[in-house]
Amino acid sequence: MHIAITGNIGAGKTTLASLLARHYNWEVLYEAVDDNPYLADFYNDMRRWAFNLQIYFLNSRFAQMRRVLTVAKEDHRSIIQDRTIYEDASIFARNLHQIGTLSDRDYQTYRNVFENMISLVHPPDLMIYLRADLPKLRRQIRKRGRSFEKAISDDYLESLNKLYEEFVRTYRSGELLIIDVNQLDYHERPDDFTMITQLIDERLIKFASRNT
Repeated sequence: MHIAITGNIGAGKTTLASLLARHYNWEVLYEAVDDNPYLADFYNDMRRWAFNLQIYFLNSRFAQMRRVLTVAKEDHRSIIQDRTIYEDASIFARNLHQIGTLSDRDYQTYRNVFENMISLVHPPDLMIYLRADLPKLRRQIRKRGRSFEKAISDDYLESLNKLYEEFVRTYRSGELLIIDVNQLDYHERPDDFTMITQLIDERLIKFASRNT
């Protein structure tokens, strides 16, 4: 299976992906953040670096999708992915275009590249959306202490949240599990993590029954 975790900046995707990978013995594919050469520049000057950043993320995510296909064919292992190629286009690039940070010309070029890429990949078998409101996102962002994320505004996070909610309302490409994480702390509270694995187990059983 290909399982993907989706959600806003600070929703807890990477932490959950790591925990689930250990729990189920899945391979995990992380988002390219720490070694991303554009991210810090982008938060300092969004208009200048928006196109560069989005193309970098898109290429990174496409490489991950190729890895998903390779593992499925050769190793027959399940993979869990931290964020998806669909979010890059439907949420982040779209938001930058809507707020005027990404020009019409750059956005159209980006969309053309995305459409070419998406024709070659398959959607996840299960997408897990972590729903988190602004206070939760802010706490998580402060907790991990990345200096370049201090420049992220509340308006930017809120606009992303609106697009995430629109995305999940219209998502029909595969199985979708929505988890409200506002009151959860699955890193510190084992019961919270157990609750999540129980929800996932139900979806895994459904998937298995459809493919036997």
